[in-house]
Amino acid sequence: MFKRTYFKLFIPAVMVVIMAACASSPSAAPQDKSVTLLFNVQSPSIDPHADVNYTAVRAGVGETLIKVNKDLKLEAWLAEKWNSKDGQHWTFNIRPGVNFHSGKAVDAAAVKASLERAQKLNPSVKNALHIRDIHADGQILSITTDKPFPEFVSELVHPNTAIIDTTATGDFPSGTGPFKVVSFRAGSELNLDRNDQYWNGEVKLKHAKFMFNEDANARQLAFQAKTADIVYRPPIESLELLKADSTVKVDSLPSLRTHQLIYNMNNNDLKKTPVRKAFDNLIHRDEIANGIMSGQGTPAQGPFLSDFPFSPKYITRKFELNAAREGFKQAGYTVQSGKVTNPDGKPLHLTLLTYQSRAELPLISQLIQANAKELGITIDIRQVDNIDEYLAAHQDWDLATYSSITAPRGDASYFLNAAYMPEGALNYGHVHVPELAGMITQLNTTVNEEQRNKLALKAVTLIDQENLQSFLVHPNNVVAYRNYVLNWVTSQSEYYLLTQDLDVN
Repeated sequence: MFKRTYFKLFIPAVMVVIMAACASSPSAAPQDKSVTLLFNVQSPSIDPHADVNYTAVRAGVGETLIKVNKDLKLEAWLAEKWNSKDGQHWTFNIRPGVNFHSGKAVDAAAVKASLERAQKLNPSVKNALHIRDIHADGQILSITTDKPFPEFVSELVHPNTAIIDTTATGDFPSGTGPFKVVSFRAGSELNLDRNDQYWNGEVKLKHAKFMFNEDANARQLAFQAKTADIVYRPPIESLELLKADSTVKVDSLPSLRTHQLIYNMNNNDLKKTPVRKAFDNLIHRDEIANGIMSGQGTPAQGPFLSDFPFSPKYITRKFELNAAREGFKQAGYTVQSGKVTNPDGKPLHLTLLTYQSRAELPLISQLIQANAKELGITIDIRQVDNIDEYLAAHQDWDLATYSSITAPRGDASYFLNAAYMPEGALNYGHVHVPELAGMITQLNTTVNEEQRNKLALKAVTLIDQENLQSFLVHPNNVVAYRNYVLNWVTSQSEYYLLTQDLDVN
């Protein structure tokens, strides 16, 4: 049986030395205030239109036309207002008096050029926006989608649609945010200076450093050594120690993120619904939430938190070896002599991908591997550096642990489109269920919120019935920071980290 101690990781303290950073301190001169944030996902790029880690927006370099607030409601950002009478023809008033870091004024033509670049560089942006044509006139931007698309505005919240100066020269994006890029080392660190001409008022910090390290223990050691002021997702096992330190504040709140197990539908066994249902019984969600994650998460029955109106009342999923055994037998598989054999006489031998930037995912993978072994299924675990790039480019895998923000704008359409439509950016498992795609297409053209929620509920119910993925846990969003850091906000959306209000004393 799974023993928690088996999965502990030990990282030598020398790793701190290689994480060169200069953290701020309470005694820093006011004009030289700075903060170092240590993030858990390495970013190979800061181009907002191509970076799947959204670094430019998270670091306060880029901004989008619309943003989402703490209540998951849309609010104006670079577009001060917008309207549409039919959900297909849209007019945006671009905020006057805003300049890019390059000094160029932000007008509708600049926004048009930026959105066109985003669509050209990123097919998932093009597929999400459904823009048929776009026209600029002064500060007025007119967009027509290829069909009525009531949720079009919410898609403009996505960090991959950040507005940048496409005419700017240089190595770094010229955005409109409170911070400008000074230097960037891929996968290592991003150095920032205050944008003294920021359109929205005073920026409190003069400098900021956005560092990357996927190793949770290394992040914790760096925080203890005070080479970082804020650490994103410290190791779960360190929380009690951090909470006991009077110089540290710890935020832990339910996130909009869901850890899941993706099934590759190109696998002849996993494309069968009864096999996926049987496999789901091998997942011990309570052990994941309470053991691996030390209570910093909630067992997931579906992709969304249970209090969303489009979450059905699920039958609670439990870890049951006997149910898994019977499920495989009913699917025509043989379970005997310590092996699960498919109808072709081949033992089930699967490859499971995982990644380190979310420290619990390799541990969850090992738990699934151990449970599967008890039934007679062999699972090889392979850890990859960039899970999104790997899943998009390779088919030599059968299962993958993955984590995504499923409702960043409080609506189901983002995840449903991304994960289940044929062209969806997160449809790594090659899900193709025509009935489900039809529901999502209807959802995309429905304006009434109550009707939208009913359609989304119907779609999520079908996803549950077909067990298209196994949803594992809704993790808490955990951040630790020094008590001299002011105005830090741990957001559910995870989109906005370095803000103009962030300060130190």
